Amino acid sequence: MSKRLEDFIKNNKEAFDDLEPSAGLWDRIELGLSAEMAQVTKKEAKVFSLGFVLRVAASVVVVMGISFIIYLRSQNKQTIDLAAINPVYAKQQVQYTSLIEARRTEIKEITKSNPQLYKEFNSQIAEMDSTYKEMNNELLTSPNQERVLHAMIHNLQIQMQVLNQQLQVIEQLKKVNESEKDETKNI
Repeated sequence: MSKRLEDFIKNNKEAFDDLEPSAGLWDRIELGLSAEMAQVTKKEAKVFSLGFVLRVAASVVVVMGISFIIYLRSQNKQTIDLAAINPVYAKQQVQYTSLIEARRTEIKEITKSNPQLYKEFNSQIAEMDSTYKEMNNELLTSPNQERVLHAMIHNLQIQMQVLNQQLQVIEQLKKVNESEKDETKNI
């Protein structure tokens, strides 16, 4: 089939060549393109004028300045050196904080089977933790920072006691559940 088409085109080549575009067609196309390009260039010049660029630059400078001020203020709030207030309390704070975090993780793992119990335990600790955070904020402005730090340590000690009691309750529940399972197996 393609051989017949090729032969047809070769035999009738002159008939196909009689329809050529006029010589002035390309000149008219070029004139139309150059007019459109001139309009596009004028629009781009308006968009990126000097005033526009300056407004954008000023906006960027203002946003960066505000961000820098916020960053500096947040850094000032967090730069209390507990060791400078009382090195013993600072060590205790680090120890209790890490122990509390470990106990919380342990309780979370243990109470996966009983989410209601975890929710109750977590609400008790969350309340004490919010008190601790309030004292931490107070530490920044307090004239008697050592006393506030002592209160923070005391709060952490109470949190540890509560977490230890919660772990004991969980262990007792486990023992009760195991003994109930053993009794049902024996029956």
